[in-house]
Amino acid sequence: MWAKQLIAKISRSNNNSFWLWIGETESEKVARKAKKMSAFIEETKSLLPRIAFIACGCFSPPTPMHMRMFEIAKDHFEMQGTHKVVGGIISPTHDSYGKKGLASALDRCAMVKLATQSSSWIRLSDWEVHQNQWMRTQAVLQYHQNYINNELNSGGPCGDGDDGNSHKASWLPRGLHDSRDPVHLKLLCGADLLESFAVPGLWAEADIENIVANHGLVVITRAGSNPGKFIFDSDILTKYQNNITLITNWVPNEVSSTLIRRLLGRGQSVKYLLDDLVLEYIKRQRLFNVKSKYITDAVRPTHLLFNHAYTDNNKNASSYSVGVQLELEQDMDESDSPSPHIQHSATSRVFCCGESTPRGSKLLRLGPGQAVQVITMQADAKEESKAKKQKIAQVDL
Repeated sequence: MWAKQLIAKISRSNNNSFWLWIGETESEKVARKAKKMSAFIEETKSLLPRIAFIACGCFSPPTPMHMRMFEIAKDHFEMQGTHKVVGGIISPTHDSYGKKGLASALDRCAMVKLATQSSSWIRLSDWEVHQNQWMRTQAVLQYHQNYINNELNSGGPCGDGDDGNSHKASWLPRGLHDSRDPVHLKLLCGADLLESFAVPGLWAEADIENIVANHGLVVITRAGSNPGKFIFDSDILTKYQNNITLITNWVPNEVSSTLIRRLLGRGQSVKYLLDDLVLEYIKRQRLFNVKSKYITDAVRPTHLLFNHAYTDNNKNASSYSVGVQLELEQDMDESDSPSPHIQHSATSRVFCCGESTPRGSKLLRLGPGQAVQVITMQADAKEESKAKKQKIAQVDL
């Protein structure tokens, strides 16, 4: 045993010396080197610049591909060894965005919480849906980046949290305070958003430049697509192309929220296309005109308990009640001009896709590709709605 612990100092002819373990077995030698290498790798990782991803959009409903984008992006940066990914944030858009097929913000946030339940690093931010009106993507990025910066600088809770008080925001990356190094927030998106920059009037050029120059893009593209051409065709994107990371998704998944809503509206199965918990929530809440019977289980599933608490805490938020709906011709998440904040009475409601055409509707044109439909609820419709709410209230979430 003593031979294994004996250390000899061997001198070379050039007077340089080194230490040699005498009696060390081959397995012990391999283990020692592996431990040393592991420590070196961890030390190297701690020196890498830290980044986080934020995805903005409707998430109506959130699909597995929405979650996969985060995993694909994280794998890319970790394999490249250029950055350390510390967090992922999903920020659903405000109700006043009014895209066709948009579920209420409360329901969309609840579904995102369910979809991310199994993730240790992707989190929901409902700051955007609690604002008074629809927010530009650039403003959403800037808010979250500023919050992270303030949190790191103060070493504790900062500003207003997601729920409007001084509590720390729940979307902050875990291990944020493991280091004082800054965290750079990047916009995570699909190739369709990159292509939408070229649609005239859809994005403000100042917003595009701000996003790409100050935050950066991480774009998940399809195999065979050519996103480089869209960068080349844009002077702004070409100028800041070093801030754009293109990542090819080699495992195709064309299942979109639009497709999910279409299948649900037709009464067709979407099992294995959605997270089971998200699908169960959709059925229980009767979202997207789902054609299925009410689920009346006497016992509330334990995996939905935390979601029930979330919806209870937020169901009275005034920002979830919106009296207008914008129907955008483009399937994008940005417009050159935000939707107006229109005051409305308690008797007005939003006409959602799939409902029967109501009476007394009035159509207003605001601009290219935008329409606001203001609906006045008649007395009989109010009674019908009240009865429906009472029936839904009897179903446990």
